Amino acid sequence: MNNQLSENWNISKSWLRFLVIILLVIGIFFRFVNIDKKLYWGDEVFSSLRISGYMQSEMKKQLGNGHVFGTEDLQKYQYPNPDKNATDTIKGIILEDSQILPLYILITRFWVELFGNSVAVTRSFSAFISLLTFPFLYLLCKELFESSLIGWIAIALVAVSPVDVVYAQEARAYSLWIVTILASSVALLRAMRLQTKVSWFIYAATLLIGFYTHIFFTLVAFSQGIYVIAIERFRLSKISISYLISSLVAFITFVPWIWIIITNPQPESVGWAGVKQTLFASATRWAGIFSRTFLDLGISPSDPGKLKIALIPFILIILVLMLYSIYVLCRRTSKRVWLFVLTLIGSVGLPLLIADFVFRDRYATSRYTLPSVLGIQLAVAYLLTTKLTSIYTKAWQKKFWSLVTFILIMSGVISCTINSQAQIWWNKYPERYQEFPKIANILSQADKPLLISNTENILPPVQILGHLVDPKVRFQIVEKNQLPEIANGFSDIFLLLYDPSDFLKAGVEKVYNSKLQQINRFFWKVTKST
Repeated sequence: MNNQLSENWNISKSWLRFLVIILLVIGIFFRFVNIDKKLYWGDEVFSSLRISGYMQSEMKKQLGNGHVFGTEDLQKYQYPNPDKNATDTIKGIILEDSQILPLYILITRFWVELFGNSVAVTRSFSAFISLLTFPFLYLLCKELFESSLIGWIAIALVAVSPVDVVYAQEARAYSLWIVTILASSVALLRAMRLQTKVSWFIYAATLLIGFYTHIFFTLVAFSQGIYVIAIERFRLSKISISYLISSLVAFITFVPWIWIIITNPQPESVGWAGVKQTLFASATRWAGIFSRTFLDLGISPSDPGKLKIALIPFILIILVLMLYSIYVLCRRTSKRVWLFVLTLIGSVGLPLLIADFVFRDRYATSRYTLPSVLGIQLAVAYLLTTKLTSIYTKAWQKKFWSLVTFILIMSGVISCTINSQAQIWWNKYPERYQEFPKIANILSQADKPLLISNTENILPPVQILGHLVDPKVRFQIVEKNQLPEIANGFSDIFLLLYDPSDFLKAGVEKVYNSKLQQINRFFWKVTKST
């Protein structure tokens, strides 16, 4: 491989580095620009609750007693405060969110304590940690392909990859998860090459960090085990024994949290995955997931069908490119290389494919398939590098693949540009939350507004609005089957029921001797009866 690339490497080194540096700067810019302008949606609100150290039950009890309060009271349950410490944060995760691993939440809590309470600060940790993707990606390409050139191309692709930028701006563990996958991959390949105790210890440490970062890291670790066993041809070699010891040590340290998940299951947290779908819907969903690696115009299920149809040719071209890159990788590289990439792609992708197409569940989302996307990005980087620099590539072919590379990069830049100006994107489920900015605008424009709701709607609906509305907005939350007392001194009174409650709707009309004017599907204005 080095022989094929070396002749052109010296010629292309200077301009390639210059191009990658420019794309890196652009990618870093997109990861931080308008980071506080995006809708702080449901999953992020849950992350912030965990960061605060409060439990959902405590929040409902303290806010749901019918008294009137402001946004500052809501923020108490979104940021660290003196009343709760890191131990309370871990306790909340164990009792209410056991499937959420604690490492990201704890680090982000310390990050916010250090830099201050704001949406921008909370999200900035994900953006900052995502920058570690680039050095680890370069090191992985050096270990796997023995080529720094492929590493530069891979960095260029990932820097402006729409899906990587999207999750770099989200207050969830996905950026940290990708970094741990890359770090463990580098550590594994290095340990297999050096075969020293220190290198295997480092690999065990990366596994431990990964286990406590994301629940699906266990699938990545399992795929790495398959890779080692296959490379060693099922022999109990020195490498196999060292791998087993390192993996066992890391796994034993994760056993306590496995026990926590078993004894404190949270099935409602993935209730959305139980929605059955047709094979066509599953295929369409997967096509969209993978195409967002290079092209993302913010299309969501709620968008018009004509817009989706118009994108079909572009999506098909991207999918063909991905399949061709995997084909070329398998044909032209050694088993040590192509098997690693394939196991990475299949680590999470294969179980989710089975869940989608066999059991008809809907577990596949872009955030869960990030390891598969990473493997595809490695394959595409290898394809582009070989086509652009191989001495066996004809002149017209190099021009063609130069154009392909340019189009891929520009589609990423354009996608990230559009995303940077949007308040809500597909990853924030616009079909559920697109009305919230409009609701917040209506509330903030009122003179002295009051928003009434019940405890079933505090998390996430009311908390989402708490990040959007003007501080003058006041809230009144009651228990599920209770009615609010009349609150005087407000110019406008509104009712929010994301989770329906005919009892509260009828009760508000009775208490205020009024009618409800419906503004959208879960938002009403209280108007005087005529």
